[in-house]
Amino acid sequence: MPPRFRLSPLAAAMFPLFLCTPALADAMPAGVLHVEADRIDGQMEVQLKAEGNVRAERDGQQFEADWLEYYVDKQYVRAGQRATTRQAGSTVEGDNLESYLDTQTGSASNADFAFQENGRALRGKADTLRMQGKGLYQLQGTRANTCEPNDDSWYLKASTIDLDYGRNVGVARNARIEFQGVPVLYTPWIDFPLDGGRKSGLLFPTVKTGSDGLQLAVPYYWNIAPDMDATLTPTYMAQRGLMLGVEGRYLQPDYSGKITTEQLDDSKANKQRSLWQLSHSQRFGSQISAGLNGTRVSDNDYFQDFGDRNSAAANVNLVREAWLSYTPGWASVTVKAQRYQTLQDSTGSVDEPYARLPQIVATSNQQLGDFRLALESEVTRFDHRTKLEGWRTVAYPSISWALERPWGFFRPKIGLHHTRYQLDSHNGQAGYTLDRTLPITSLDSGLVFERDSTLQDRAVSQTLEPRLYYVNIPSTEQSNLPNFDTSENDFNFAQLFSENRFSGYDRINAANQITAALTSRLLENDSGLERLRVAIGQRFYLDNSDTTLAGNTTQRSQGGSDLLVTLGGDLSRALRLDASYQYNQTLDKTERYNAQLRYNPAPGKAVSVRYRYGRDEVVGTSSQRDVLRQLDIAGQWPIARQWYAVARQNYSLRDKKALEQLAGLEYQHGCWSTRLVAQRYVTDLTKTKNAFFLQLELKDLSSIGNNPLETLRLAIPGYSKINETADK
Repeated sequence: MPPRFRLSPLAAAMFPLFLCTPALADAMPAGVLHVEADRIDGQMEVQLKAEGNVRAERDGQQFEADWLEYYVDKQYVRAGQRATTRQAGSTVEGDNLESYLDTQTGSASNADFAFQENGRALRGKADTLRMQGKGLYQLQGTRANTCEPNDDSWYLKASTIDLDYGRNVGVARNARIEFQGVPVLYTPWIDFPLDGGRKSGLLFPTVKTGSDGLQLAVPYYWNIAPDMDATLTPTYMAQRGLMLGVEGRYLQPDYSGKITTEQLDDSKANKQRSLWQLSHSQRFGSQISAGLNGTRVSDNDYFQDFGDRNSAAANVNLVREAWLSYTPGWASVTVKAQRYQTLQDSTGSVDEPYARLPQIVATSNQQLGDFRLALESEVTRFDHRTKLEGWRTVAYPSISWALERPWGFFRPKIGLHHTRYQLDSHNGQAGYTLDRTLPITSLDSGLVFERDSTLQDRAVSQTLEPRLYYVNIPSTEQSNLPNFDTSENDFNFAQLFSENRFSGYDRINAANQITAALTSRLLENDSGLERLRVAIGQRFYLDNSDTTLAGNTTQRSQGGSDLLVTLGGDLSRALRLDASYQYNQTLDKTERYNAQLRYNPAPGKAVSVRYRYGRDEVVGTSSQRDVLRQLDIAGQWPIARQWYAVARQNYSLRDKKALEQLAGLEYQHGCWSTRLVAQRYVTDLTKTKNAFFLQLELKDLSSIGNNPLETLRLAIPGYSKINETADK
């Protein structure tokens, strides 16, 4: 075999410095250039010339070229015709490559580059690439993206891009983003983080359209400090004017919070409109904490005009509160002040809650062997603009005992519930004091029977779990007591095993009753998956005395509650069923039922169907009661390679009217994805609202347009972000 190298006498003399085997190279001192080539020539301590399949390395920096010249005194390398240099995740290939090894500076023309940091890559081409020190590059006449090699589906094109991997900052000047060769965004200057971290600068604009016409938002992110930032978002609305939004956040080991505001001179409504939100939580040592939380808007229609369907429904009573908590190991004490801003709908039927100024809550739980001592207590001052006001004091001590075994449980409990009202004068009536004291006794017990079985050739365990729950509370007239904060809980399976069907402390139901329930489950032994769960339960009244929400003592017309049945489980790893049924035996009518079937075989594939029926339900935002019949169909599904369809139809069969309609398409390319979604939904009895979302998401850079992801997650059970799915 011919020799690999043909060395001149001078090159042979320079062998220890410039040429060694890999094993020797590892042992060579730092600062020495190791070269392999077909031909090597030069002058000791001055210059080295290598030609043919040149490979050189110095302190982790590698070169590959057709020829290479190395000037020892300057620590300077020239290489060509087409040369490549690699170092610490960076690769540069270009013509006329130059590099000063000590300073890690140099340049290349007509360069291809790839820089990788923390799993994020930036690749592209530059007319001129300048290396300006460790992790510092300037790219002139460049186009770059974060895609895989040879993928130019989009790119950032700029006169110059400066990259500083020490500060993780990139700055592009005279830049535009081109998508499929079409410019979609231009900016004279833009900076961006190279590692996906936080960085002050303009964020990509958001463009959307809907009932208020075109809306353009250009947010600016201000990275004030590692523990503090702010986002300023001016938004132009074609039909309303310019809105300024500001969000500030801070985070410390002992405290954190957020302040948000939106300000708008609304030309459509011809008035000033605003939103303020504040949240703050703080710890003073290990046992004391405090916090603030509040939202205020300028008018009743704010969330309907500027929010989505979910924010409009959730923000009716806007809370403003402050609290201080003390939590030693034996108890918890909280002092709170709370008030609400109530947003009225077009019917004006929303009831404004009482303010609590203040509320002092103390609870304690102590375990003594198998016994548990508990205390619930509260002192609250209730204020209201138009209703009766006063103080309420509650004390509810109890003691319980628990026998817990694998085959079942036995939990007796006894307590004494005392309530005192000190009421102010109201409507000409002088203030007065009222008391109510009720003993509460309960006994909860259950058994668990289990046997081995099989289901579709899989080993499963089948359980049979009977449960009895007894409660005794004497009947007492409570119509003379005010109702500050009590409502009747929804009747469901969990509520069958509660002492009181009312929330709050103003009403305590009369009870001499037994709840009987039977549950059976099929549990897959290998995975623990609950294949099927069937439960049936009913409450039986031993005494027909009852208490209404108004506080009156009445007699029940039946000896038992409605019958409840639930059915659910993972019928397969892809198919989930959840259903419940409530039957009124006295009227011999179905009170309500709902059923949901969801098929979710893989991320990006989800279809759900839900039907709800209620014989006597509150309809819409008013207090009117009527029959409720709604069908809800939603899904996300691939319809072609890389294409997904999303849709939802929430339809009221009673009104023959769609409550929400949503349809859209998603496309996943790998380096980018796009979403086009249209939504129409009801805001109140007479109004609807439209929203359109168009988003282009560029991998590891940003997104352009209006982000519909939160809307899709809330609308479609099992929705998956397509560029995070395994099935593409």
